[in-house]
Amino acid sequence: MLAALAAVAGCSAAPADRPAAAPARTTHAAVPAPAATTPTASPSPALPARLPHLGERMLDRIPADSRQAVVVTGESKDSPRGRLVLYRRTGAGWLAGPSWPAHNGDKGWTDDHHEGDLRSPIGVFTLSDAGGLRPDPGSRLPYHRSSHFVAGGTGFQGEPLAGSFDYVVAIDYNRAKGTSPLDGTRPQGYGKGGGVWIHVDHGGPTHACVSIAAEHMRELLRALDPKQHPVIVMGDAASLAG
Repeated sequence: MLAALAAVAGCSAAPADRPAAAPARTTHAAVPAPAATTPTASPSPALPARLPHLGERMLDRIPADSRQAVVVTGESKDSPRGRLVLYRRTGAGWLAGPSWPAHNGDKGWTDDHHEGDLRSPIGVFTLSDAGGLRPDPGSRLPYHRSSHFVAGGTGFQGEPLAGSFDYVVAIDYNRAKGTSPLDGTRPQGYGKGGGVWIHVDHGGPTHACVSIAAEHMRELLRALDPKQHPVIVMGDAASLAG
């Protein structure tokens, strides 16, 4: 916060003493003090009224009552790497949170996800339920803790998968809302895939999920608020903008 500038006071010279019998007085006009000024802060940049970098196809799928949006932007259609940003809609527009590195499906992204294609589904999906192996870190979404949130073995790059499901948020792709992320119900059939989550990053690509670091998962769980009707907007940059 900028401090207000102080006013600069004017000054007058004192009368000069003269040895003459009739001393003369020289009067100097007072120099008026400059008016005090208060510096004005630079205006804050305007927030976007619509989520940035998204085309009409994606924007039209975001529910009108959604005030939180997790935007996952992949580097390219065939890349397993991207960034995740949580946006919050305010009266002034969409406010972006921090940008976190993320992984997605090993083969990238697809508009028509199927079981085993190793691509993450492109689209807009609601976020309704969370859970994990670890205790609830303060989630506002319903949190389902279970010893069954266990990932074993190694990933596509030989990295250990242990701890990947310490914290998860279920992405409402082909699942029953209001249930544990472990619920295997798939309303569109098994072939359309399912069990797509945001979970703890294990240092490599996923089968179809989105993954971020454990500390970021905890932060995300504490931020997502069902009263704000959160959604995830996910896909490669070109597909999201199209």
